[in-house]
Amino acid sequence: MSRAGLGLAALAVLPLGFLVVFFAWPVVAILRLGFADGGVLAALAEGETWRLAWFTVAQAAGSTLIAVVAGLPVAFLLARVRLPGVAVVRTLVLVPFVLPTVVVGLAFRALWPDGGWLSIVLANAFFNVAVVGRTVAGLWALLDSRAEDAARALGASRWRAFRSVTLPALMPAITSAAAVVFLFCATSFGVVLILGGARYRTLETEIYLRTENLLDLTGAAALSLVQIAAVLGALLLGAAARRRRESALRLRSRRETARRPVGGEWAVVGAAVVVLGLLLTPIVALLLRSVSTVDGWSLAGYRALSSTGNDGTLQVSGWDAALNSLRTATDATVLAMVIGVSASVLLVALRRSPGRLARGVGESMDAALMLPLGVSAVTVGFGYLITLDALPGDLRRSPLLVPLAQALVVIPLVIRTVLPVVRSIDDRLRQAAATLGASPARVWREIDVPLASRAVVAAAGFGYVVALGEFGATSFLARPQTPTLPVAIAALIARPGQLNNQMAYAACALLMLVTAAAVIVIDRLASGRVGEF
Repeated sequence: MSRAGLGLAALAVLPLGFLVVFFAWPVVAILRLGFADGGVLAALAEGETWRLAWFTVAQAAGSTLIAVVAGLPVAFLLARVRLPGVAVVRTLVLVPFVLPTVVVGLAFRALWPDGGWLSIVLANAFFNVAVVGRTVAGLWALLDSRAEDAARALGASRWRAFRSVTLPALMPAITSAAAVVFLFCATSFGVVLILGGARYRTLETEIYLRTENLLDLTGAAALSLVQIAAVLGALLLGAAARRRRESALRLRSRRETARRPVGGEWAVVGAAVVVLGLLLTPIVALLLRSVSTVDGWSLAGYRALSSTGNDGTLQVSGWDAALNSLRTATDATVLAMVIGVSASVLLVALRRSPGRLARGVGESMDAALMLPLGVSAVTVGFGYLITLDALPGDLRRSPLLVPLAQALVVIPLVIRTVLPVVRSIDDRLRQAAATLGASPARVWREIDVPLASRAVVAAAGFGYVVALGEFGATSFLARPQTPTLPVAIAALIARPGQLNNQMAYAACALLMLVTAAAVIVIDRLASGRVGEF
């Protein structure tokens, strides 16, 4: 094997080793337990299993459709409009995407106290409008507007010119974004748990209930198989669409297309403003609810964060839970950045390899690294408890247990943020530096690091806020004496009492404000769109 081949093999050890030990092994262990008593096939034959699968797919499809319809006007505003405030809109639409699921669930419960399937669909769409808007805008900004202008000059209406010329050109980005949104909605956990209750359950929440409350590993394994099959389908569709979108981006020029709207374009701008207003409505409702009591406006919930709630609902105070969240999110982000950046460099090297086998391995590895997004976090968490005792030091008792689970969720986001930027670096720059005598290490330091630094910073920031609000695996692994803030919020709303309710909404408001502030700083620092978002 050549020196380059040995280098790639060494670089692959870290991401692949982490994926095998902390993802594949726990998931396979849970599935083996479920298959051990031979009841998986019977569980797959039950009507309840497929009713849950149908509702999971239906709500995810509905949320995806709403997110696409709402995201297209936003994409037009970001890509084609030059008006004061567009940069602010670009940042604001990203805030819902990184809000913790517990926060969004309580925000929508403030609007719809009774919950229901419609609130679940709208809440999942609320999360993902930014994915559609910013992903499609990235391609739309590079489309040559003269083709649509020519169609208009030949007599086509504005709608027909869009449908015949622009929409087909945007389909790679729309399909790619829709596949990602469907994946996120199909595996939504906190939103469905809070808004659906016992009436509306998806595969994700049912796996949690059967594992946590009923210890029905056979049923949970059967549901996990159905979920994994759906996730693989979404990942394959997303990978194909992503390749088409990257090809389309390479074919487009960098010609400036943004301008002041004219005629009917103002209606699209108005629709984008309406979408932005709807996105801000649950956020405002949550903030108002956090200071609203039966006796009027009050900061009682915020003051109560220094306590443990009614009758000792929590074993620590709300502020202690917040500190736990900051510590675990920091550990998870550091771990995810090391693995995610290494994986991005490896995937770029494999794609640029002359051999077809290396490129095929790279594409397979890219898809494999996305799998943690689609497998139940509860399955992974429970798998940790039954496998990690076999490792030296028994990681089940380690304070790194929760950060490991959170890093598994953050790594795909890091890769999707850093990978497109590293891929876009012109290889001729590296070749020129090498020709001038620079060593490979110096080429990396002088060429790659400066050009990819903004994406790395953005990935670290987004990863941190995602880890800060992670709820799925953390709710299963966090100990009562060291809960994170989302876990503490869930415990507070599960117990009756006005004080608990106010504490939960106050904690949600603080978590939301910290997340929003982080996103604003990161987006300004990264100068807008970075990577796939």
